[in-house]
Order: sequence, then structure tokens, then C-alpha cells
Amino acid sequence: MHKDNNNTGAPSTPIARLRHRKRSSEAVGDASKENGGRLLVNDQNKYKSMWIRAQSTIWMIGSFAFVVYMGHLYITAMVVVIQIYMAKELFNLLRKANEERQLPGFRLLNWHFFFTAMLFVYGRILNQRLYNTVTSGKFLYQLVISLIKYHMAICYSLYIAGFMWFILTLKKKMYKYQFGQYAWTHMILIVVFTQSSFTVANIFEGIFWFLLPATLIVINDIFAYICGFFFGKTPLIKLSPKKTWEGFIGASITTMISAFVLANIMGRFQWQTCPRKDLSTGWLQCDPGPLFKPEYFTLPGWIPQWFPWKEISILPVQWHALCLGLFASIIAPFGGFFASGFKRAFKVKDFGDSIPGHGGITDRMDCQVRYNEV
Repeated sequence: MHKDNNNTGAPSTPIARLRHRKRSSEAVGDASKENGGRLLVNDQNKYKSMWIRAQSTIWMIGSFAFVVYMGHLYITAMVVVIQIYMAKELFNLLRKANEERQLPGFRLLNWHFFFTAMLFVYGRILNQRLYNTVTSGKFLYQLVISLIKYHMAICYSLYIAGFMWFILTLKKKMYKYQFGQYAWTHMILIVVFTQSSFTVANIFEGIFWFLLPATLIVINDIFAYICGFFFGKTPLIKLSPKKTWEGFIGASITTMISAFVLANIMGRFQWQTCPRKDLSTGWLQCDPGPLFKPEYFTLPGWIPQWFPWKEISILPVQWHALCLGLFASIIAPFGGFFASGFKRAFKVKDFGDSIPGHGGITDRMDCQVRYNEV
């Protein structure tokens, strides 16, 4: 009798079929345990990703340290470059190739609004410092005075020109896409530039007030990944499944300790604590404020005699740094959660691919944006 070829490989007896189902259920159970009940550190496939991520992190930290060493103006330039990359990634997020081909020059309009907003924000922050930099009695001085005097009028005129440009480019059957892009552009300006005013203002009030918060965010981010990688078992939030309570708590403790220690180290260098009143790049010297003058405390008598120090010096700013560390541990991660929800809404894994192992610039700056805004 001819056998059906479609049943080849299937169990032919009830006992065999029962054993087959039992093995299948055990295999599914093992797979579920493998995916959900083990530490991330046991996943061998993650080590390559971790190594790539570590290399990129070292490169970023080295570049960041070099820029900080160069001074206030170079840090501000770095912030501008980061903002341009963030805007580029966010502009591309909602672009549609077919619609863009029918709207030549429409992308240029987005950048017109972006640089108009940049002129408005940085003009308000840096106008007095620009005035202090130029020499009186020269043509450049008169030009700077005119630009400062008519700064608001120039920015308003540029924005109105962009608005009229947008209206004149409206095209039939493209209205919905164009108005969506118009609204999206303005949201990007809010996300990118709302915090930039605080960031740049902090830079010129003293590199310390920019460097310490930024460093704490990086430390929190790194140790959340490390602690979650080696110890993470308990999910923290559904928006970001890889975030764990173990990573969150471990990063918080590390960030608080780092804040207290780093504030003592950074607060002793005048080039970090002195405010910059102009746009020059020379080294600064100033009388440290009360926050950066050490206070000495005698250690209690129960400290063992072999302990080398009988008193310790603490800068008042270190207590302030503890607040920054607590803020960086609890509030700043919500910037990452916001970005995770945002990416899920648009069904993208990363905002870009400019940093190997990390995604785009926006993926690295999400926590910094939320931290500096608050």
C-alpha cells in the first residue's frame, strides 16, 4: 500500500507521538528559561556587542576630555556640532523619499528654521561676551554693536521669511505631509534648543558646572549597563526591556559616590571653576567662590590610630554635588525612557548609526537633554 510522503519523519505510533510532544514541550520550556530566566552575562552573543560599545565609549571619552581641556569656546563648538547631528537624525526620522522628490528644496527649509533658532539662542547667551571680546574703535566693533542691537529683529525677520517660504512651497496633495514636517521641525527645535541655553550658560559660568553634570550622566549610563549586564534580572520599565532594577540601583550608588569624589577633585582647579566673561581661549585665574573654599573637619576619636589622616577637607560644593548625583541617578534616566518610547512609536531601533555600538548621537544625548532642561 502506498504511503503518504507528507508524513515522513512524523511519529507513527501513539507512544512515539506522546514522547515527541513531551520532548517538544521540554525544548520550549528550556528555550523560555534560556531567554527569560538567566543573567545577560551568560549570553555569549552579547560580548562582541559589549566590546564594540566599550571601544566607542573610550573614543568618545578621550575626545570629550580633549575638548574640555581646550576650554569654554571649544566646548561650546562641540555642543553646536552635537546639536547639528541630533537635528539631522531627527529630521530624517519622519522623511519619506517619495514625497521629498516631489518637494525640491523642502529639506533646506528645515535647516533654515534650525539655524534661525541657533542664531536666536546663542545670540542671546553670547552677545555680552562677544561685546567684551572685540576691540573698540574698529569696524568689527561697530558691526558687533549693530548685530547685538538688532539681534531680535534679525531673528524675527529670518523666521518670517521661512514661514513665507513654507507657504509658497505648499503643493496640492502634499499638504498633510508638509504641515506634518513643519510641526515636526518646530518640535525638534524645542527638544534641541530648549536645553542648549542652560548648557551653554553653564559652560561660561564655569566649566565645572558643565563638566560635573555631564560626567555624572556618563557614569550613570555606563554603570547601569555594566550592573545590568552582570547582575540584571528584574525588569525596570516596559518601555525599555533591557533596563533592570539591579542596573538602576547599582548605577545610582556609583553615581552618588562619584559625584562626591569628583566635585572635590574638579573644584580645586581654577580653570574649571572660574567664569568666562569673553570669548577668548586663554587660561583663567580667579578668587574661588565660597563653594570652592575647603572646610576642614577633625576625625572622631574612634578612628583607628593607624589611619593616616587626622582631619579631612571637604569643599562645600561636594554637598551640592550629592544633589546633582541624586538627580542624575533618578531623573536623568527618564530621558532614556522617553527616547525608548519615542523609538517604539516610530518602530526604529536607533536614531542613527554614527556611533558603533551606541546608535546615533541622539541615542547618547537623550539623558543629557532631559538633565540640562531640568
